[in-house]
Amino acid sequence: MTQVEILQDSATGAIIARPGPGSRRQAARTRFGHWRLEAVRWLVPLGLLALWQLASVLGWLNPRVLPAPSSVVGAFWELARDGRLLEHFLISLRRAGTGVLIGGGLGFLLGMLTGTFRAAHLLLDTSLQMLRTIPNLALIPLVILWFGIGESAKVFLIALATFFPVYLNTLHGVRSIDPRLLEMAGVYGLSPAETFRRVTLPGALPGVLVGLRYALGISWLALVVSESFGASSGIGFLAMDAREFFRTDIIVLAIMIYALIGKAADSLVRHLERRLLPWQVAQ
Repeated sequence: MTQVEILQDSATGAIIARPGPGSRRQAARTRFGHWRLEAVRWLVPLGLLALWQLASVLGWLNPRVLPAPSSVVGAFWELARDGRLLEHFLISLRRAGTGVLIGGGLGFLLGMLTGTFRAAHLLLDTSLQMLRTIPNLALIPLVILWFGIGESAKVFLIALATFFPVYLNTLHGVRSIDPRLLEMAGVYGLSPAETFRRVTLPGALPGVLVGLRYALGISWLALVVSESFGASSGIGFLAMDAREFFRTDIIVLAIMIYALIGKAADSLVRHLERRLLPWQVAQ
């Protein structure tokens, strides 16, 4: 049971309730346990990094094929010092964020629509499933004809890649809601808007967050593809330009940036799950 201290404000006489020492200690232990779990998750990546550095120092790895982590850090410092890394990173982040907002937003809306209304499901779902099976790479020539090689083409590819994970998981989340909850909402006389806010959205939220988590990861894959043609900026362009000069350290740096940003995006969604779905046990 949560311990609470009851205090009275001497100036106003108001009664104030605040967590007691036991509750604060429990919260501190919970935070410590969370950070301990995070530390465990990083043991394998850091161990692999140490082995990589050791193999490079011992000469087991050709630096032209795979440079040492220390060389990658040197490339990071070189690009960060003159501002190029931050410039290209912000451009890639803007592209990925815009694509996720557009694709994820449309996926959420259509997932809710087809999951809630049977007529919309019959009318739209088959067509969307057919589009889902088309590889994004096969669309690149058509996308170039439609949008050219500018920002619109890159954002379109990212939005298309992130649309389907959110759509499918939102649809699954809505269709998985217990029908008895919807019947109960009707019995209590809830309006369609109240039913959506109190029953449909909370019930579908776990599926929506799973779709968002997957979409954020796949957005970086789509970003790599979109920045591989006609790009003059972004992390992908940085890697492609480094290839021309045989700068393997910069290429590996770009790959590591993609990996770290993907991890950061995944951690963000995990945090949202803990805040929005407190009844689920976070792993």
